[in-house]
Amino acid sequence: MEKYIEKNLLENNCDAIEEVGYTRRFTPDELNQRKEELADVSIAISDIEAEKREADADFKYRRKPHDERKAVLLEQLKNKSEFVSEKCYKFIFDDERMAGFYNSDGELVSS
Repeated sequence: MEKYIEKNLLENNCDAIEEVGYTRRFTPDELNQRKEELADVSIAISDIEAEKREADADFKYRRKPHDERKAVLLEQLKNKSEFVSEKCYKFIFDDERMAGFYNSDGELVSS
């Protein structure tokens, strides 16, 4: 049986016409078209990925100060306190051989 038979001959002599799925080989032109399309799609994806990297860098830059502040707040909440550096008032207690540092609110902050 020949590989290619005229369509009219097939239609006139067959027992039935049915829908059948099968793998069809590409012609050389079709194969080249697919290769060109693949190249175009690959370039488009590359461009989009480059845009995404730029956007991610911008988002990361904009988010960084918020992430840093969040870390400080979490640490402060965990410790229920914060570290401060301010002028304190030193009192020396000779009898106890001790010095005490008081903040401006009069709280003993170190001894």
